[in-house]
Amino acid sequence: MRILRGILKNTVYVQVRKNFFQVRHIESKREVQGNAVFTTERLLIGNFMEAENCLMTALKELDYGKTYLSDPTTVIHPIDMTEGGLSEVEHRIFLEVAYGAGSKKVMVWLGSELEDNEVLQQAKDT
Repeated sequence: MRILRGILKNTVYVQVRKNFFQVRHIESKREVQGNAVFTTERLLIGNFMEAENCLMTALKELDYGKTYLSDPTTVIHPIDMTEGGLSEVEHRIFLEVAYGAGSKKVMVWLGSELEDNEVLQQAKDT
């Protein structure tokens, strides 16, 4: 069973910029981008449904492996519009967008960009 856990890992790193997602599947190293108008003047994700649909489409485009893989564990990283940190509402928006797009576990990361091994560590701590 321990061997299967390693084979079936499914981890995604999502960087969020204004109207833009950069999505990387860690295990396969595949990357896709998603563009939609979801940023408003005050919020990085101000149009929730547009963001959720854009991320869902990007996750499907990753085509990261067999259909028996479980839904991904996602580390979502807002890059733009984070001065002063995130409010509870903003934090919840990022969680809900990732869950709504099909993630089984989600972790919101604030800080410098993560390397693949750091994403895996953050996902493990989720």
